[in-house]
Amino acid sequence: MNKQKTIIALSTVAVLISFALMGWMYTQNEKNEELAAAKKYQSTLVRDYAPTLGNPDAQVTLVEFLDPECESCSAFYPYVKELMKENEGKVKLVVRYALFHRNSKYVAGMLEAIRKQGKYWEALAYFFKRQPEWASHHAPKPELLWTYLPDLGIDTEQVKKDMQDPQILKNIELDVADGKALGVRQTPSFFVNGKPLQEFGYIQLRNLIHSELK
Repeated sequence: MNKQKTIIALSTVAVLISFALMGWMYTQNEKNEELAAAKKYQSTLVRDYAPTLGNPDAQVTLVEFLDPECESCSAFYPYVKELMKENEGKVKLVVRYALFHRNSKYVAGMLEAIRKQGKYWEALAYFFKRQPEWASHHAPKPELLWTYLPDLGIDTEQVKKDMQDPQILKNIELDVADGKALGVRQTPSFFVNGKPLQEFGYIQLRNLIHSELK
């Protein structure tokens, strides 16, 4: 009886080890695929039309694929700004879109139209700040975004006109296509001088940036 229990226990341990090994191998394969995709499609990471913040000649180019309706993007954005401030003049931020939510494309189009008035970064930060109001999962109200624009000194009617520019939609669709090619599966996703951030977190991103500044 004891022998049978021992055999069962050993079999259970073997199965658990097998599952753990399979999980580790799967994670490693994913990481290897991310690195391979980043290397293969590195030329698509930065497009000349993408919103860019910081020193054009900065030592580090930080590319963020974000979704304006994404809660994690909103929560993490202050940390991105903190890293920019901490490394002022040394890091350039480039925003690309990876859209996974219902109203994401609409909001991205609005932001791009706002950019024509030179208010992109103010609008992005404000939209993130007020995100709980307009981006509820159960009852999103993207129409509320229009009520925020006067507070930012943005011409609402001009935004509506500029949103009809077909180039805006083309650029957003190219962002999404580039993200898929680069293996972006969630937002926010970061690349530092072409290297993907493979373990998400503030410390991990900070360390990757600092490694490129050495």
